[in-house]
Amino acid sequence: MKKAIVIVPTYNERDNIQKVIPILESVFERVKNWDMGVLVVDDNSPDKTADVVKDLQKKQKNVHLLVNEKKSGLGGAYLKGMAEAFGKLGAEVVFEFDADLSHDPQKIPEFLRKIDDGYDMVLGSRYIKGGGIPKDWGWDRKFLSVVGNLFIMLVLTDFRIHDWTGGYRAITKKVYEAVHKDLQSEQFYSYSFQLGFLHKAVSKGFKITEIPFQFVDRTVGQSKLGADTFKNTLVYVLGVRFDEVIHHRIFKFVIVGGIGAVIQLTTLQIWRRLTFFELAFFLAIECAVLTGFIFNNFWTFSDRKPKLSQYPSKFIQFNIASSGSIIIQQIIGTVGKNVIGLLTLFTLSFSRFTFHFDTGTLYAVIGIFVGMFWNYFAYNTFIWKKSPQTKT
Repeated sequence: MKKAIVIVPTYNERDNIQKVIPILESVFERVKNWDMGVLVVDDNSPDKTADVVKDLQKKQKNVHLLVNEKKSGLGGAYLKGMAEAFGKLGAEVVFEFDADLSHDPQKIPEFLRKIDDGYDMVLGSRYIKGGGIPKDWGWDRKFLSVVGNLFIMLVLTDFRIHDWTGGYRAITKKVYEAVHKDLQSEQFYSYSFQLGFLHKAVSKGFKITEIPFQFVDRTVGQSKLGADTFKNTLVYVLGVRFDEVIHHRIFKFVIVGGIGAVIQLTTLQIWRRLTFFELAFFLAIECAVLTGFIFNNFWTFSDRKPKLSQYPSKFIQFNIASSGSIIIQQIIGTVGKNVIGLLTLFTLSFSRFTFHFDTGTLYAVIGIFVGMFWNYFAYNTFIWKKSPQTKT
């Protein structure tokens, strides 16, 4: 039979743990196609929580104990527990479960049915139909919980998941193996572990679903959530989103396009002093094209960079592909000149140099932005096209 281990991290949970394990055992009796077990990961609790677990082990062979000599926080406890469960205990699925019975144990069979249906990770959700939070929560805690999850969805622009910060989950071994190496820093030892683990699982494309449950507030002991929890969540969400944006291919392409635009507009002023308008327009575009090839090759599409021997042919292809943008810009520039004319907009003087910004410059700006859409399509499809060996 497949094995599933419910991981229960504890710190001073003596009174709760002696209640939660018998309840879990009663639920296990209703699970027919899984070999169920409990792993308590105790952070060397001063109240001797581990001793209570040892007594329970004498009655239940499927109860396991892992004691951390040094307190490692929620994330550290779960990571050590998962390593133990997937390794020594031979589990194929683990559950994250609170010792204070905030999570409804009766939902465990439903989690497992979703795993049997092919899902890689199942989330207990407070914020879908059928789920909920305690009515007696103060407005401040409700605000932080509800608005916090909405904030995460908005910043990450992912609305498929409704409860990003919940701690009731079923996780398969393949998700753990793909994610856990990215969560070894102290940043994930606190409650930000929950958000970080889920975000990385989503980013790697695993099949994830949610089931509703009613969150129940603890009746014994004190909550370990503090102000740092919300601060760490805020820092993590904004940090990963910023990192994703600056490393996104389109962002890089826009930056390169912006550099090309500056070069084109600057050289346009120079070429117009040396030759007639249409030729100056064309030469300025070619200066931007050369710059674009260099920056796109070594930055935007660096994961698809061709061999050195291919550079000459790729540059020729790049020029041909860029001709679409050149034609677009030439048409906009010519039509603008003939229909509206070359009218002075304003003049800037720097020392001995004077730059006249007229509608000709405006036509170039419009042409640049329209041409960029064509360029991205052409470069991504023909010049640096994706191969089976390259990243997306």
